[in-house]
Amino acid sequence: MVNWHIDTLVNLKEMEDLKLELKTKIIEVLNLEDVAIEEIKDTDPLFGGGLGLDSIDALELIVLLDKEYGIKLADPKKGKEIFESIEVMAKYIQENRTK
Repeated sequence: MVNWHIDTLVNLKEMEDLKLELKTKIIEVLNLEDVAIEEIKDTDPLFGGGLGLDSIDALELIVLLDKEYGIKLADPKKGKEIFESIEVMAKYIQENRTK
């Protein structure tokens, strides 16, 4: 029982670290100098409201997934689902990363 709790805590810590890493990388890659990490909420939409990213930004995020996490998106429509929020993106990376 104790091992289960430790594993769960480790997984939660890894997910929080990944979300923070993603926020940092998105700010860097998309040159969002006016955005602070704290301003990006885990569940805020990345496109439309929220960060207000556009289709060029989506391409940059696809490159980021490939370069940093070894995830290749063959179907750009899949990106729309994955890039819904930091939380969704982090979960997808955690489940599919090869790096």
